[in-house]
Amino acid sequence: MDRTEANEPVDRLKRIDEFTLADLEAVRLILRGDSVIDWHRLNLEGDAEIDEMLRAQEFHPDEPADRARLAAIKNESVNYLRRHFEYPIPKPVEQASVEDLIRLAAGSGHRQMCACTILKCMHIIHHLEGRELLFMLPFSDQEVFHNVEEKIYRVIGSMLAHGFPITEFIGGRKNKDSLYTKLLSKQETVAAQIYDKLRFRIVTRSVDEIFPVIQYLTKKLFPFNYVIPGQSINSIFRFRSYVASNPHLAPMLPSMQAGKDDEITPSDNRFSAESYRVIHFVVDMPVRLPRKLLERAPSSAWPLGPIIFVVCEFQVIDRDTEAQNEQGEASHAKYKDRQKRAVMRRLQLGMREMKVPPSMKVDSIAPMGPVNEPVEKAPEKLVAPPPTPLPRTKRKR
Repeated sequence: MDRTEANEPVDRLKRIDEFTLADLEAVRLILRGDSVIDWHRLNLEGDAEIDEMLRAQEFHPDEPADRARLAAIKNESVNYLRRHFEYPIPKPVEQASVEDLIRLAAGSGHRQMCACTILKCMHIIHHLEGRELLFMLPFSDQEVFHNVEEKIYRVIGSMLAHGFPITEFIGGRKNKDSLYTKLLSKQETVAAQIYDKLRFRIVTRSVDEIFPVIQYLTKKLFPFNYVIPGQSINSIFRFRSYVASNPHLAPMLPSMQAGKDDEITPSDNRFSAESYRVIHFVVDMPVRLPRKLLERAPSSAWPLGPIIFVVCEFQVIDRDTEAQNEQGEASHAKYKDRQKRAVMRRLQLGMREMKVPPSMKVDSIAPMGPVNEPVEKAPEKLVAPPPTPLPRTKRKR
């Protein structure tokens, strides 16, 4: 296959009965919102999976500049371990390429443990330097968001064009009124706490297609290791029961290194109804900047490479569950109504208990001005039009 384009999609989805242990563990990490730092091995199989993982991080292993960048990150990781822990690293491990480190991380013994330790530090160093690069660039948020959207629409557009089991794709930027309302509804009224300035929603034909779609996204759009820990919601799958019921996946359960419980992770959003079901996660997505943008960066930014990280929110849900969510208290309209009422109470009363006659309710306070939000715009374009009807213009929470 021609790999001239990083993250170039293939023309089919991997079936559940084709999943490897690495695929299953990646999906489980996303559902739980765990950290890859807590893993003790990488279960990648073969050179193709290793190459795929590096490209998901936005590295081009066949380019000399990227090989030099990978080597620099690895060397800094080794030096850090020696500086702060006097960590003994065997010479063959220290001199190994990144691909060889990943191969070692799938093995056993002392060298395997050393390889995993180095790779975990590389993960952190690369992330921090990508964030540092973003702060040094003379770009507006709008320019950065444009590059993120371009990447996402390219991948999702190709999925739609190839007939993947996606019935809806909705994406875009949260408008200012929505940001104001969300911050006013949160106890932590800090803009840094808002993860969904860029948010995307994918609806699959059936619940059994959610795992394959998420697995595909981790290979072609974002690497599983940059899902933000503690920000995932899984109110659809009871993981152990679901995996145990599948003849292909069930034998993998004993080999999984973490997260084999059967608990769902409901939303902690106090405005969501108890019946609301969704898969929700937040990714600090690596984005490779084009050369014309990097040329605008100060010279002090050049050693940091071409990759930045931008936070995006994703929701994945099946068509039937989405239809159920739009019934009764779980509907988006009910959710927004509860949120707006709470914001108005907070603006008018703060934390004080309201002094009103017993015959009156707090909810009867008249809002100060209109509360209807403007309809958010759909994405300007998709890379490829879907073979199914265009997505509905519907906002996600």
